[in-house]
Amino acid sequence: MAALLVAFTVFLAWTPDISEQVLLQTYSRSGTVRIMVQQQPVFVQDSGPRDAPVIVLLHGFGSSLQTWDEWAPALEKNWRVLRLDIPGFGLSGPAVNNDYSDAADVARVIALLDQLGLQQVTMAGHSMGGRIAWNLAAAHPERVSRLVLLSPDGFPGPGAQNDNTYDVPPWLGLMKYSLPRWVLRMGGVAPAFADDSQLTPPLMQRYHDMVLAPGVRTAMLERMRQTRNSDPSARLQSIQVPVLLLWGEKDAFIPVSNAQDYLKAMPQAKLVTLPSVGHVLHEEAPHASVQAVLGFLARP
Repeated sequence: MAALLVAFTVFLAWTPDISEQVLLQTYSRSGTVRIMVQQQPVFVQDSGPRDAPVIVLLHGFGSSLQTWDEWAPALEKNWRVLRLDIPGFGLSGPAVNNDYSDAADVARVIALLDQLGLQQVTMAGHSMGGRIAWNLAAAHPERVSRLVLLSPDGFPGPGAQNDNTYDVPPWLGLMKYSLPRWVLRMGGVAPAFADDSQLTPPLMQRYHDMVLAPGVRTAMLERMRQTRNSDPSARLQSIQVPVLLLWGEKDAFIPVSNAQDYLKAMPQAKLVTLPSVGHVLHEEAPHASVQAVLGFLARP
């Protein structure tokens, strides 16, 4: 009886993928292109002066390149801004090799930079994207001139060992079939804001649409299963470039206290915290956060 009830509930809340054509009509902008990288389609937005220094923006888990929409106009005045849907998210679709390891993420970004002829860039990343950014800076120091990390992922949580970062219970697999917008809002997106009134209906719609992109829900589950913890201190200590750490003081996902671990490993890093701001600080406080970045980038 319980199984029948669950099946009936899923049926009532059936949430199919949104077609790629519909998403492209809604979210394509000037400068958005799909580039084939290592046989992997990567959806990219490339804006700003072509002869300007380059900043690459990497979004967090469950997000997409549109997460930087409020930052882009300020950065584009003096920077070439490269944003991408990290494979497994948005319109890049699932990774063709089904590999969501740190090394695979780094290799895909490096291959994209190679294909675009970009030898050295400023890397910026939020949460999961921050983890990719600092891993890339550690593995390929010659490719990164500066590093901007917004509430970066990387240090294991209290009591965690070298095992799965995420607990993926079997019931979570139901999200592949049923994920109403209110469930995503309550369970994943709203808690990322200290003030969830900043999560406007259009913004929530975008989050929901991009999670419903073809294959993304399956890819998210697979990424969670493949994520592994390991002490990142040695890799972080190898990073010698200037580093800006940005954190919301009300971050409920990766607490601001984690910043001390990064500062210990990278003493050259500068920490800026934003009061009364949560995990997605670039969306909740776009002006304050991008001004901190512009100040950092202006330093010689």
